[in-house]
Amino acid sequence: MRKILITSFLLSLCSLSLFAQIDARMFRYPDVSQSQITFVYGDDIWIVSKEGGVANKLSSPKGNEYFPKFSPNGSEVAFTGNYDGNYDIYTIPSVGGTPKRITHHGMTDLLLDWYPDGSSLLYASSMYSGRQRYSQFYKVSVNGGMAEKLPVPYGEFGAISPDGKDIAYTTKSRLFRTWKRYRGGWAPDITLFNLKTYDSENITNNSANDELPMWHGDLIYYLSDNNDEMRYNLFVYDTKTKERRQLTHITEYDINYSSIGPDAIVFEAGGTLYLFNLDTEKYNAVNIEVVTDQTALKPVVKKVEDLIASLNPSPDGKRAVIEARGELFSLPAEYGPVMNLSNTTGAAERCPAWSPDGKYIAYWSDESGEYELHLYNCETSEAKKVSALGKGFRYNIYWAPDSKKLAFVDQAMNIYIFDITNNKPVKVDKGLYMFEGSLRNFKPSWSSDSKWLAYSRYLDNQQSAIFIYDVEKAATHQVTSGYYSDMSPEFDPEGKYIYYLTNRNLSPIYSDIDETFVYPNATEIAVASLRNDVPSPLAPRNDTVEIKKDDEKKKDAKNDEKDKEKKDEKKEDKAVKIDLDGLEDRAVILPVAAGNMGDLQAVEGKIIFHRRPNSGSADKEKPVIYYDLKEREEKTIMADADGYVVTADDKKILAISNKKYGFIDISADQKLDKTLRTDEMEMTIVPREEWKQ
Repeated sequence: MRKILITSFLLSLCSLSLFAQIDARMFRYPDVSQSQITFVYGDDIWIVSKEGGVANKLSSPKGNEYFPKFSPNGSEVAFTGNYDGNYDIYTIPSVGGTPKRITHHGMTDLLLDWYPDGSSLLYASSMYSGRQRYSQFYKVSVNGGMAEKLPVPYGEFGAISPDGKDIAYTTKSRLFRTWKRYRGGWAPDITLFNLKTYDSENITNNSANDELPMWHGDLIYYLSDNNDEMRYNLFVYDTKTKERRQLTHITEYDINYSSIGPDAIVFEAGGTLYLFNLDTEKYNAVNIEVVTDQTALKPVVKKVEDLIASLNPSPDGKRAVIEARGELFSLPAEYGPVMNLSNTTGAAERCPAWSPDGKYIAYWSDESGEYELHLYNCETSEAKKVSALGKGFRYNIYWAPDSKKLAFVDQAMNIYIFDITNNKPVKVDKGLYMFEGSLRNFKPSWSSDSKWLAYSRYLDNQQSAIFIYDVEKAATHQVTSGYYSDMSPEFDPEGKYIYYLTNRNLSPIYSDIDETFVYPNATEIAVASLRNDVPSPLAPRNDTVEIKKDDEKKKDAKNDEKDKEKKDEKKEDKAVKIDLDGLEDRAVILPVAAGNMGDLQAVEGKIIFHRRPNSGSADKEKPVIYYDLKEREEKTIMADADGYVVTADDKKILAISNKKYGFIDISADQKLDKTLRTDEMEMTIVPREEWKQ
């Protein structure tokens, strides 16, 4: 019986051991020696036999490691690592041991390769570039000490020739770029440079991407996507015959981070490592397993207040919905619990917006695989997908006052209105020259009757103009000429005016350096009457005395009730009427100092704006201010803020300042005394599920 128990115990240990061995993927930055392969996995350096098998971990600092490279004799591995808060170069014995720090500069030092004699290291750094937009090459002893700058003006990746006389390198690189199949001025070529004569030669000279040169005798191997499939593959260039050949023909994936050893090249493609034999010019996959406790896969509860991406207030200012790490949280203004509304670690929720009637929270979710519009019902706590827009990315959501329609823009600059009564989108317009910043900051404005949508977009002359869309007639009208840049329209909630920003304050400043004028701080606030019968808000005022006769006094008494009835009728007649022709001619500039300002939001009788430090100014504060149309004066609501959103009832502001969030009144001299309890926002992260996002 005892033998059976022991046997069962040993079998269970074996099964646990096998389970701990993972057929891993996502190998990065491999290198190969005569007998071993090193690579980065899980931000640590590992080492394994060239034949594959179970890999051993070689380093495990808290920071990341990059580009481990074997010494020519394979006894050491040099790499870029972050042990002490900075990316420097280290060496470590290939059998394990204590890492030795080689470089000590405050800038990042990126290891490229060993010198052929094994006495020095080649690395790239921007430490003396004068600016951090490009790197230069340096040589440093494996024992440390002062680095020697190579006589190359700039370079990113390179390799030293076997005789140490030449360097093959790229002046720029796209290895860390996030898009592929590029053709253009940023596509790198490989240059051959003699370190003594300073002679140079472009050995690729094409429109494709040529990267990571590797020396072997008279041959230079490199990666290039100069093929019909536009996929990175191995190429070789003969420095004697000047001929080049494509060696591999992988069509599904790119080859990434190739590195050369004494008799082979190792590379990654599709998450698998391959060895390319230099003699036979054939390659084979290397099956590698890593032994790990998979702690990175355990579900974990984390606080996410440092990952807040967007927020929106409830219509009455009693709560706010906040997006953080792809989850939606409801936070009380003061009392009540902090709630995770979505709890979907496998999906990312973005850009929440609370409907004016308080019933719904609209947001984008990629639960279906693409970002689709979802509505969270605040009464039933249920969410449902309401759109089928398909592939694409969408940005901030703006509800109409009737809580039946919402507007947004997508990554293709298409402006839409989505009607939740029939779940159908209507294309309003298509923008021009709108890149990521413009798309994220796109903010249309709804009229109070939900029948008009105002927005700004660029024209062909690259000036922006104001447009108004008639929802009932499905017609778009350009209402400013675009002679000046006009942007950020905002309807007055009373239906009388439309506000917008305009760059019309031309106060040039002459440059001492390049003998030209510049026009900073040109933005002003304009306001235009929506109808011809609405007087300008800045029309001259005159206090007059009304003289009444006895008969008129009696008539006035009788007409009081009729006036009340008329007022009631006017309240019921909320339709906003716009005389589109001549709208820009009715515009006036508010008496507010020109400068860097934005975030217009209108409430009854006031226009709120966010002033930022003017160009050339030493000011650092960013006050939120309102201009009162009746009093014709401006007041500071909050002396310094990073952003704000007005509630749908126009009574409160959700303000942001120094990563603190809270509600304040729309009145002068407010302070953020009571803040939202963002430190209580926490979510359960299930890594395997989160990877699907």
